[in-house]
Amino acid sequence: MKISGVLLAAGAARRFGRPKALLSWQGEALVARAARALLEAGAHECLVVLGSDAAEVRAALGDLPVRCVKNPRWEAGMGASIAAGVAAASGDACLVTLADQPGVDAALLARLIAASREGHPRVACRYADTLGVPALFSDADDLATLRKLDGDRGARALLASAPERAFALDAPEAAFDIDDEADWERWQLRNSRSP
Repeated sequence: MKISGVLLAAGAARRFGRPKALLSWQGEALVARAARALLEAGAHECLVVLGSDAAEVRAALGDLPVRCVKNPRWEAGMGASIAAGVAAASGDACLVTLADQPGVDAALLARLIAASREGHPRVACRYADTLGVPALFSDADDLATLRKLDGDRGARALLASAPERAFALDAPEAAFDIDDEADWERWQLRNSRSP
């Protein structure tokens, strides 16, 4: 099974005030870290969905072997970006992830891929009493639904529609996403301490 990584990096980050995908952590932009994690986890391709600040985000990816997908409807919301990424994917399955979840690494994504290869057509991270992304979908009906998403409804709505169908991986590291400057400051403070 070929797995396409779909990395969402199209949003304008209005609450944050600047592109979150371009924030630098340990010398690398968050979008590049997320793309590298997908590739290291075993995705056969990494599709980075661009929208706002597309040229800058593309530049931050450097020479990583990724394919950028411009979502002309990025302002419509996350659903439109998922649809654009899944529509461009060449794999049998799509692993949807975000640029602004700095705790998500290759090891977690590899666990999702392993669960999918064990026969689970829908695998999601469980955190904060919910199922969410990163999430991997290999069922043809799920992929068709993702290609039709629009607006701000993302993969979480699909997962919530039938939670019993998803194989859930406990992933507290995926619970933290960066919405505003306070979140970013919290992340840096929490993770800059010496071991």
